[in-house]
Amino acid sequence: MANRFKLVLSFCLLAVALCSGERARYDNYRVYQATASTPPELEILKDLEGASDSIMFLDGIHHINNPINVVVAPHKVPDFLEILGANEIEYQLVETNLQSQLEGDEEEVAKPNPNARSIDYNWNQYYQLDDTYKWLQQLAVQYPGVVTLVEGGKSYQGRSILGVKISKGQTAKPGIFVEAGIHAREWIAPATATYLINQLLNSNIQSVRNIADNYDWYIFPHANPDGYVYTHTTDRMWRKTRTPYGSCFGADPNRNWGFAWNTVGASNKACSDTYAGPSAFSEIETRSLSEYIASLKGKISLYISFHAYSQYLLYPYGNTGALPANVKDLKQVFDVSVAAMNKRYGTKYTGGNIYDAIYPASGASVDWAYEVVGTKMSFCYELRPSSNSVLTGFKLPASQIIPTGEETMDSITAMVQEVQKLGYFNK
Repeated sequence: MANRFKLVLSFCLLAVALCSGERARYDNYRVYQATASTPPELEILKDLEGASDSIMFLDGIHHINNPINVVVAPHKVPDFLEILGANEIEYQLVETNLQSQLEGDEEEVAKPNPNARSIDYNWNQYYQLDDTYKWLQQLAVQYPGVVTLVEGGKSYQGRSILGVKISKGQTAKPGIFVEAGIHAREWIAPATATYLINQLLNSNIQSVRNIADNYDWYIFPHANPDGYVYTHTTDRMWRKTRTPYGSCFGADPNRNWGFAWNTVGASNKACSDTYAGPSAFSEIETRSLSEYIASLKGKISLYISFHAYSQYLLYPYGNTGALPANVKDLKQVFDVSVAAMNKRYGTKYTGGNIYDAIYPASGASVDWAYEVVGTKMSFCYELRPSSNSVLTGFKLPASQIIPTGEETMDSITAMVQEVQKLGYFNK
């Protein structure tokens, strides 16, 4: 989800970065906040989105009188301001040098050791893809008969979408599916997914042990591995897959699922961060992962997607304001889950149905799971920080990984308990 603060690097800058091996930079890129007060003004902003690689929208362009943050390359500032001025669109300057907001990532990431046969994994830092995959492989050896390594799909560049099934005991149990990292730059999402895995295996808290023992868990920390690797090697703010589309790269993998594909809240422009792709499931990541999920149809009673950021808990639908038939039950689970999230640190979540609570967004995984797989308990967490964290939302400090994991574990425990009370694990 997380259509907020979307950054697409200009193609020229990307080409230089790729050829030189240097990381993309945003020196002297300005950030403006523009507010359309009429539908025609909103259309002007929509026409700008994806029209130039040097003008990059950070928010969805959906509503009038709603501030929209825009990143503008230095050479494009005069043109951008002329367009806004000629159309009397209000704006203000928020940041004069975006790069200053993006410094310090290297200190937050664990340094990989390719020669190490094992990894001492922890949640005091972020990990690169290979280290997380090595840790998942270790778990399958460390917990034989409990942890099964699963390849849920493939990426465009040939990487595995690797996850684990956690199942205690010999009999099949109701299933819970957790998908994270579908948007590459949302690092806290896979970190929270791995925290969840560790707690299910090692927690001494009775309520956590109960949900670990009584359900089969399918957890995939990196649904977009190519994109995640790219955020470490080249562009920290990359969101999409890495499939080439002309002079642009990638589709938004959370606008590419085969339910209500590209009907609203998505773009037809390949350079846009919300590009829906040329067709539903055009991306091998969504196509292959969906095939695996579909193979579990009838076994999955709860679907959870981790994103960041804004501190929302969301449920279907994203393509329409019409509410699901079981919205009363979804709202009941929502209320319990948000209350549990708040207890430990006072973290406040809001939310509701995707379309009204955050923005229109068609082709999302939670909607597809709800409608196509029939998983009628389907939720998306937009994790820390809050929506007020202008510019730095995707750069959640590593010191907040554990607190985020703890409160999310509290919320999911309450969610599972409430879904059980409502009888969905028995359907």
